[in-house]
Amino acid sequence: MLIWEWFFVSLGLIVGSFLNVCILRIPRRQSIVFHGSSCNHCGQALKPYDNIPLASFLLLSGKCRFCKKQISWQYPVVEMLTGVIYWATYVNYGFQWKTAMMLIFFSALIVLVFIDLNERILPNVITLPGIVLGLTFSLWVLVEGSTGLLILNFFDYSCPEGRWVSLLNSLVGMVVSSGFLWLVAEAYLKLKKMEGMGGGDIKLIGMVGAFLGVKKALLTIMMGSMMGALIGLVFIKLTGKDFKYELPFGSFLGIAAIISSLWGTQLISWYFVMTKIN
Repeated sequence: MLIWEWFFVSLGLIVGSFLNVCILRIPRRQSIVFHGSSCNHCGQALKPYDNIPLASFLLLSGKCRFCKKQISWQYPVVEMLTGVIYWATYVNYGFQWKTAMMLIFFSALIVLVFIDLNERILPNVITLPGIVLGLTFSLWVLVEGSTGLLILNFFDYSCPEGRWVSLLNSLVGMVVSSGFLWLVAEAYLKLKKMEGMGGGDIKLIGMVGAFLGVKKALLTIMMGSMMGALIGLVFIKLTGKDFKYELPFGSFLGIAAIISSLWGTQLISWYFVMTKIN
């Protein structure tokens, strides 16, 4: 099976190269399909052999072949991160439709993480179609959880477990998670008289809820908030920024969503064991 692990790593590196294009061009509203890659400094069109994932960066010593200016470390980082995540997805799920769905989901999250990190925006062109895709995929790949059945039982409606329950799990996950963040944002606005969270974060967590359901979406919020608080405090302390500095909360949510997707079930079980909740 090792050959398939290398296949998914290689696939991730190739896709990561394309994700770098998305990260750069989507905020600028440029086409991600047309126009070849070029140096961000001198504008010179790059040769195909200058676009080999990781290898070209290493062979060129991280510098443009033409103007010799430094290439951003973001490029190899995104490629390596995508390769590792694709490998972890295969290891977790093997060959099934869920693997393909999660690779699409993770690719979107990686783009959103780095766009928010660079630009402090979470483009609707990714989050809104992401919500639709999450709801649609739930008809083919079952979204885990008992929320759908609980709602149906409450209304005394009998429905066998299957795609329609999965769709309901997805829909409830989207509504509850985005609704929760919206309430938090409104409460913060009323108390502090300033925005503490953008609408993009709410749409992002709605996408996460549509793909993962309520439990893992709420776990994403919890982990994203903890990461944001800890990393934010360290960053502010080291840089001397004040507490009004805008942190990329969407980036933390995106990272937390990937962790929740791959290891959320184990984390939730561990939490219940540690707190002795049955």
